Amino acid sequence: MAKSVLKQLKENEREVRRKLIINAAKSLFTRKSFHEIGMRDIANEAGISVASLYQYFPSQDDLFVEILTTDITSVKYRLWKEHRNLEDVAIDIVTFLVDHEDIFQMMSHFMIKGEKNPETLRKFHVIQVLFLDILDEALSRAEENQQIRYYSHAFFASLFGNVITFRNYPSEGETAQRENLNHVARITARAFNEALLSSPPLN
Repeated sequence: MAKSVLKQLKENEREVRRKLIINAAKSLFTRKSFHEIGMRDIANEAGISVASLYQYFPSQDDLFVEILTTDITSVKYRLWKEHRNLEDVAIDIVTFLVDHEDIFQMMSHFMIKGEKNPETLRKFHVIQVLFLDILDEALSRAEENQQIRYYSHAFFASLFGNVITFRNYPSEGETAQRENLNHVARITARAFNEALLSSPPLN
């Protein structure tokens, strides 16, 4: 019995430390660019040694994907709702990615050069699936199609590319910048809507 209690206390302490590290990293993201933050910075923010940090998170990617996973509830709350049309969905997604620079940067990191650890990639895939499920639902309203997931993949890739291309596009102020991005997102949504309605099923 005593061993069981001791084991539980150790597990609780470990979970508290993990949350401390995650919160420290998220705090840094509000003050510094994603690419400026290293494991030593996170350890200093959390008040622990770098060696201790690696005991909880074997790699920086492992920590980043854990942060994304903890934010999944927020993502669902903000995006998983009834939309009037595909353009609403597109604008909501690009707006979310622009408003959450840390999430956008981490997702970009994993898509482009994240590590190949199977467990880390599996966790990141959960984040991608959330966005794809939202698009599946929106696209299904336009047309019943057994291969809707392919369209969702292509649509999400297009929206992500829109954000990469236009989030820092020269314009007269942030409002104009967002209006430009929203306009491009609407065009993308209309193009996918028309393609889905007019194209034969994919082979």
